[in-house]
Amino acid sequence: MSRIPRRLRGYRRAQVDAVLAGIAGTLGTAELTGPPVTAEQTRAARFGLELRGYDRRIVDELLSERIRELEAYEQVGGYSARHARTRAPARFSPVSADWLVEWITNAQFGVVRVRRGYDERDVDAFLARVVAGLEGEAPPVSGRDVRESRFRTVRFGAAYGEREVDRFLDQLASALDGLSKG
Repeated sequence: MSRIPRRLRGYRRAQVDAVLAGIAGTLGTAELTGPPVTAEQTRAARFGLELRGYDRRIVDELLSERIRELEAYEQVGGYSARHARTRAPARFSPVSADWLVEWITNAQFGVVRVRRGYDERDVDAFLARVVAGLEGEAPPVSGRDVRESRFRTVRFGAAYGEREVDRFLDQLASALDGLSKG
């Protein structure tokens, strides 16, 4: 199911795949086959070890990203057990500008030091521009602007993980699109 690298001694693949499938079902990116999961349940998940299991560091990073997605999803109305089974939940429903400002301001990204990542200053400056637009202190930033944003990359030194920032920006673009329609 997953394309997570394997290591000599890593997390049990079946256990990780089951947790990821539950998250995907809850967020509406896959069919929900069981009860929806919460950020707290995901945070409490523990995995056994096996030979040729999933890379523990990669899984931990991936789950940190998914926990943030679940927290954001829960903030915008989340799910109810009844609705989760009858329709795929929307990625984001329309939200208020105040809530978006708070969400963006509290966003935290993992830092990479040896592999390539986005320049922290570029990402922070862009998000500050989005917040200023939401607060009416600058021209508003649209979902399209977020999707078209580009950042310098840093190979050595502190930088934000690209996948984590890209996932956050996808959510932000969807939220801004919902805000402009609302």
